[in-house]
Amino acid sequence: MGRKRLFLLVSLALVVMAGIAWAAPPAQQIDDFNSFVRNVRADLELLADEVFSGGRPDGWTSNDDSRNLAKFVADLWFDNELLANAVFNNERQDGWIGAPSTSNAVIVARNVRHDLELTADAFWGFDNRRNEWHGSAPRFRCSRSLQNLVTLLADVNNVNFQSPETAFNYCSLVSQEAEDQVLRIALSTPEVEQETPGLILAVRGDLERLADEKLGLNTRPAGWRGNRDPNSPTLASDIFLDLDTLANDLLGQNQRPDTWIGIIPNAAYFAYRNLRHDLELLANAVGQVPRPRGWQGLDPILICDPTVQDLVLMAAFNYSFSREGIPEGASYCQQVSQAANQLVENPPVSETAGEQESRYRAKSRLAFSYLDPAATQYMGVMPYDIEFQAWYRNYGDSTMMFVSGQDFAVFIDRRWTTMDENVFRSLPTIEGVRPLTFCDATWCNGPGPTPTPTGSGAIELLLNANTPPAPVNPADVSAQKQQVSWNNIRVTYLLDNTANDTAQVTLEICKTTSQTDCEPVTLVFDNNLNAAKPVLSQFNGLNVYEFGYGYTDNLIIEGATLFSPDVWISDPTIR
Repeated sequence: MGRKRLFLLVSLALVVMAGIAWAAPPAQQIDDFNSFVRNVRADLELLADEVFSGGRPDGWTSNDDSRNLAKFVADLWFDNELLANAVFNNERQDGWIGAPSTSNAVIVARNVRHDLELTADAFWGFDNRRNEWHGSAPRFRCSRSLQNLVTLLADVNNVNFQSPETAFNYCSLVSQEAEDQVLRIALSTPEVEQETPGLILAVRGDLERLADEKLGLNTRPAGWRGNRDPNSPTLASDIFLDLDTLANDLLGQNQRPDTWIGIIPNAAYFAYRNLRHDLELLANAVGQVPRPRGWQGLDPILICDPTVQDLVLMAAFNYSFSREGIPEGASYCQQVSQAANQLVENPPVSETAGEQESRYRAKSRLAFSYLDPAATQYMGVMPYDIEFQAWYRNYGDSTMMFVSGQDFAVFIDRRWTTMDENVFRSLPTIEGVRPLTFCDATWCNGPGPTPTPTGSGAIELLLNANTPPAPVNPADVSAQKQQVSWNNIRVTYLLDNTANDTAQVTLEICKTTSQTDCEPVTLVFDNNLNAAKPVLSQFNGLNVYEFGYGYTDNLIIEGATLFSPDVWISDPTIR
């Protein structure tokens, strides 16, 4: 079944582009990554030759230079989406991964290979390939959730998977192996064992409720077992047989919904989960929405794919993943799968007490310093690269924080430092604390009033913090300038702060993806913040800006005649 998913170059559906270190976890390692991605490119071009009859669509990069791996992988993804647009007519098959939610090049390339195989199946027929096709290990054809589940179990829980990749049904084998490990690690507890019989009995109760609704009170098909004994060793298997009988009666002999499981494992908890999944699926298939009064299967995840349920369980077990805030509805399973996969692909960094302290260390980017959070007692500009320790942040949406370093303890604005906004938000607030402020460093020259702004930049943005300028409307810009994509932006890297996943760069915006006919970027407006990005300095006549690693959209990046709504900044270890 296809699901419509238009490929919009201006507003890609990227949930998170977190800057992840190049060093990939062991289960994600590819022995020769350069060869892997070059093989993906070769297969992509081979399929494109037939799809486009030797030509290429507008925007196709044809990037064959893997010396810059970050750009090479980004262009792989870009061209793969253009190819899919042609094959799927701007739609995508179920299981398509698509836009990356991470800047880890290994994961992005892995996902491109997965999607490329789906495209090849659709165009040539399942598993039909040309002799020149390179292909890859079968694990890259497994679902995104299964690949991430295996990675999580291997890297965090030290599971050594034994399923041979030479097996024809590798994904099924490794799925069963992963499920056994989930049972061992997270579900073999006295609490789960004590709760499971009651959960199975609840499935029996809901099965009887559904039968009453559809067949009539106490009317049952021939052969109905009706076992309700909680101590019966055949309770689960009898429910399984009755569920199958009711499905035959209501849907037709051996007619089942697409994602029906139809098996009952030996492990009691997984027997319950499969029974509950198929019962909820049957109730939906026969239109029993809402459920009958007294229905006990109330958790919306129960109808999701078992691998997604396993991934959610292990993400919660290892990373405290929470489903809170994900709205129930027809797209619930898709949303919870996206959230869990995103977390596993961008795992949180574990922190010792010392690491926690170092997390709040950052450097100045010409930050204005004050003795008070209201920014009334100006003490001067903290020079570039002065290191500080942050302790508290101001209330609400304020971007002021209290920091200290050698010969100073002052308030500064986070936006003119290397500190990530998420790290800043994790600081304790200043509520109930009155820190001692002073400034004895050589750069201190106050207290006094904040200098009057003479143009755009840090001073003006700080003074206008409560009344931010109106966002730039792309339509207004496009009326005067030609729009291009991030693939047309030439990035020159000047300085990396890997601790905060940011880079200082100069930008040139170019007419083509070959990046030869370019003009300087003169303005970067961030519509997420309703503010222009500050110009930190000048380098070779170009403005210097700071960006987080990965993909950033909802921008207006302007040159003299061109503009782009997005940019991609690569991790330093993959340049």
